[in-house]
Amino acid sequence: MMPESAGPVTELTSQYVSQVTNDLEHNLKEQERITAEIAVLQEQLATLQHDHGTLLNMQQALGLAAPAGRVVVPAPRKKSGGTRRADDKKPAVAKPVAKKTATKKAVAKKPVAKKATARKPAATKASPSEPAQPTLIELVRRHLAEQTEPRSAAEVSEALIQAYPERGIQRKVVRTTLENLVAKNGAQRTKQGTSVFYVVPGESAQETTEGAETGA
Repeated sequence: MMPESAGPVTELTSQYVSQVTNDLEHNLKEQERITAEIAVLQEQLATLQHDHGTLLNMQQALGLAAPAGRVVVPAPRKKSGGTRRADDKKPAVAKPVAKKTATKKAVAKKPVAKKATARKPAATKASPSEPAQPTLIELVRRHLAEQTEPRSAAEVSEALIQAYPERGIQRKVVRTTLENLVAKNGAQRTKQGTSVFYVVPGESAQETTEGAETGA
């Protein structure tokens, strides 16, 4: 048994050894490449630093000669510019006055716009005065009260869908509304076999429910 197990172990170790040697060779090559790049970058940095020093010296040499030329040119402009600025200040005072008058006119016109906007809420307030539509629970209770015998949820929902197509009434919602009415004692639930029927509580409703139960 030992020679059989020793065979795969030696194969695995040889694979690991070859992989490690390959990784070491790759690592050494990468180190050599990076050191060569660093040497090139250091040479470039040294040349740039040298050029920077020479450029600074040239800038200083040119900067000493430039102020002498600059002082001569602006001197006559300051004298002429001083007289022109005194003259230019007069129309500059009149322009803000025109702007102020324009702003005053704009301010005077703003209340007119406010009055127009103030009238809009009056139109919106008129909309609540319209008769509010009855809720679904009111429609269900009203429909059951108009019936002379118990109705199933399917019959109630079908009648309401046909009577109020614009409301998009759903059958599931009608069923839950009927159950809510039963929970609030607004309607009664009766059974006829496996079918469930609903009726509004009252004397007539009790008679119909009793008749339905006895018939069942």
